[in-house]
Amino acid sequence: MNKHLFPLLVLALLAMHCTPSRPEPARIDPLQVFAKDMADLKDYFHIPGMGILVQQNGETIYEAYLGQADVDAKRAVDSATVFPIASLTKIYAAVAIHQLAAAGKLSLDDPIESYLPELEIGDSILVRHVLSHTSQGAVGQQFYYSYRFGWLKAVIEKAAGQSLEEYVQANILQPLALKNTFWLRDSAYVAAQPQAMAQPYFYDNGLEPGIIEYGVSSSAGLVSNLRDLAAFSRGLDDESLLSAASKDVMFKSAQEGLPYGYGIFSESYAEVELLWGYGQYDCYASLFLKVPEKGLTLILAGNNNLMSDPARLIYGKATGSLFVMSFLKNMVFNQAERPLFVNLEKLASTEATPFERDQLLAEALAASFMSRFDTSSFKASVQILEAVFQKYPNYADYADLNLMHTISFLKNVTFYRNLTPLTAFDQQFEMIGNSLLEKTPENPYLHIYLGTYYDRNGMTDQARVHFQQILNNANFSPFWYTQEAKAWLTANPE
Repeated sequence: MNKHLFPLLVLALLAMHCTPSRPEPARIDPLQVFAKDMADLKDYFHIPGMGILVQQNGETIYEAYLGQADVDAKRAVDSATVFPIASLTKIYAAVAIHQLAAAGKLSLDDPIESYLPELEIGDSILVRHVLSHTSQGAVGQQFYYSYRFGWLKAVIEKAAGQSLEEYVQANILQPLALKNTFWLRDSAYVAAQPQAMAQPYFYDNGLEPGIIEYGVSSSAGLVSNLRDLAAFSRGLDDESLLSAASKDVMFKSAQEGLPYGYGIFSESYAEVELLWGYGQYDCYASLFLKVPEKGLTLILAGNNNLMSDPARLIYGKATGSLFVMSFLKNMVFNQAERPLFVNLEKLASTEATPFERDQLLAEALAASFMSRFDTSSFKASVQILEAVFQKYPNYADYADLNLMHTISFLKNVTFYRNLTPLTAFDQQFEMIGNSLLEKTPENPYLHIYLGTYYDRNGMTDQARVHFQQILNNANFSPFWYTQEAKAWLTANPE
């Protein structure tokens, strides 16, 4: 060896041995981050008590119970606590429909009027349209989450030759041994059940005692606990409830681009399939989300409605929910290092991604709703929207009803509180509204948002067009917006 190179080699070897090794960065546990997110969201939405359960490939990998099932009695939520699950009942009813179809006792192509002749709506609206929430507007082409799903109770009962309660008990609850699932038949029946139900709460002027909404239908009415819901999820997975062929029908979107299948929400997000449903009573909320590609299932339940209501899940977009966004970032997309609430001061230095944008939009939507209760949420929502439109200026590409709702809700807060009107997003609001109307020209939510906007801006003729359109939509069942449109047109005759 060259004698001049030898000392250098020795020094290099000594340096290697003397340099302290760098510790590997601590691994972030996504489940721990998810657990903290859930606790933070419970506090953010003032939920008295909630349960959280995560399954992977049928095995429970996380289960937690937070807060109070009964605040006055200081009774904690636990694994035995049952919650009214509201519209998650629809998934059970859908299973019943597909079971009966597989048995040849009904067809999805049967006219709904053949089961409910008193409707007198003709034979163009089929069972499949009601099951997929495509029976209103352009039949079969347009998603509109509708109370018409309740019509399926009569379909099930006539096809099965027994009541909805009897059929579900015999063909879903009993085979899966779901002993903590029952119906909100009436107060006496519920009081006689051995299970301890979480008490209902409103959040308005602080936490207030709430109400239980009794009734049995194909749209709502079941009560359950998280472990029974988990067993129901496994029953869907292992085909003990439905064959693979029936599941293929149930889980497939009714039309390309629509967010609902034949009995469950079905949408693709970042090329990952999401199957989900939500429940929302006035004083309860629940969420059921499956990610088949990952073998993951998320189940949530709480005893006020702020787990669901702020997210406007009725519009068919799961990522409007911060609960869903937390689950996706931590458990599906391996982004546990991403904070639940984006730091706006650091936003300029982060990479622009669709996930970041959607997380911001979900935060803005939630904050707009919570601005009913405090001004800091109003300011936060406005700041988030400003940041979104600045960093993601192509808002025509991601415009949807949720974004319309966020801006409209913020405007309503200033209107009803007699504050300075919010005009910062008027350009975006009009453009988004008109863009969406090109795709769904009859959508009554769009028309009520735009009609109200033009009315408050003193543009009576433009407002009249939208309010009149709501009344002209003969195939939309009357709802709250129908009454508002009638009242406005009566007060503003031509």
